[in-house]
Amino acid sequence: MDGWVGAWTGGRAAVHVGNVADFNEQFFAPGMDGAQRARRLRQAHHYACLAACYSPEPALLVLPAEVAPEWTDWLARELEWGPVEVHRGVSPGSTVARALAGRPALRARIAGLGGPVVHWGRTADQGEGPELATVRRYESKAAAHELFTELAPAHPDVHVPAQECPGGRGRTARRLTARAARGLTTVLKSPHGVGGYGTVVVEPADLFAAGGGRALLRRLVRTEVLPARGGLLLEEHVDPGPAARLRDLTYDVVIGSDGAVHPVGAGVMAVAGTRYQGVTVGPGAVPDAAAGTARRFALAVGERLAAEGYRGWFDVDFVTDRRRRLAPTEINLRLTGPAVAFVLRERLDRVRGPGHLVRTLDAMPLGARLAQEALHDHLDRLRPACARLGVTLLPLIPTAGHDPEPVVGLALAGTDAEALDAAQALLAAANHALAGMFEALR
Repeated sequence: MDGWVGAWTGGRAAVHVGNVADFNEQFFAPGMDGAQRARRLRQAHHYACLAACYSPEPALLVLPAEVAPEWTDWLARELEWGPVEVHRGVSPGSTVARALAGRPALRARIAGLGGPVVHWGRTADQGEGPELATVRRYESKAAAHELFTELAPAHPDVHVPAQECPGGRGRTARRLTARAARGLTTVLKSPHGVGGYGTVVVEPADLFAAGGGRALLRRLVRTEVLPARGGLLLEEHVDPGPAARLRDLTYDVVIGSDGAVHPVGAGVMAVAGTRYQGVTVGPGAVPDAAAGTARRFALAVGERLAAEGYRGWFDVDFVTDRRRRLAPTEINLRLTGPAVAFVLRERLDRVRGPGHLVRTLDAMPLGARLAQEALHDHLDRLRPACARLGVTLLPLIPTAGHDPEPVVGLALAGTDAEALDAAQALLAAANHALAGMFEALR
């Protein structure tokens, strides 16, 4: 099989290992306490439910959290999978690697299948070497910025925002204050933030309201927006102007085992503040000009990563400026939230015909806390209404419905963008109505 699917799994059913927590743990800040680590672990295990869609067709799933079989059965029916062996609740209080270390039978089962094994990302338990070294290097937003700056002269439609690393927190606070005094908005970044965590946009008014740079940094640490220790980056804020509708773009790429670089596609991301919420991919989701610019730059990044030894999935994220230039902001050397949308699009195009748009909604709010069974029933009642709009409803993250701030992860698929908008609005209204329903039952 040609293209990115061939480079990713050879078109074969694969083992999917949901090691999101393992990957993220490599970059945990040293100042994080036990409670913070537990929260990050729980959040990572929620996100690892996306492992069901790490490739177009799974043969075996390793899920760290306890996921009711109704969810994977739903996906299997809609996506026309063959038999899927599911290992649920493998590591509820730990990482997948630690859990598998104590489960030799499961490790033997995975090896015995003889097919491709795909993970969220590369970790030390899979072996040291140039691939992991490249991950550790370019997951740093400072190292990624250096690469962007080096490549940008050959890409006139790409603008790399200025970035600096002042050093200690005191110097960072002083630089923030100096920039605010000049009326400048600053993007403050931890070098290893994930999904928008560890990144915050600081307006001059924010800094002065907080009582200065030091006070602002203390507040951001206290509210767990930034890590307690480690250097921080200050980056030029890119004003989107009238391009705001296409503010946040991504381009995904697969590097095959032979080092060949394969384009996957462009998507327009939904970002709340700085936090990734989902993506839309498919025909017309990103205008051709922007998609072409993103593709050329991401492939250039891929050639460099391949030369340094990286193999697998990665993406480059961009924001747009007033002149419709793309400003690259980071490289994610792993599977990504948008990767799931591309995988779903590939599978649906294969089994139902071409032309699918796919929109993922990674953290859609619920109006009440729901156990998985009740959440399944709630969404199952909404499935026919989505179908009447020509939209397929797919559950992706069902384990966060009982959190203090309950959410559910979903995907919507169809061939019409307005139908996706209508289905999203329908789901949002129904989820919001849960609050009134439960209040009436009290």
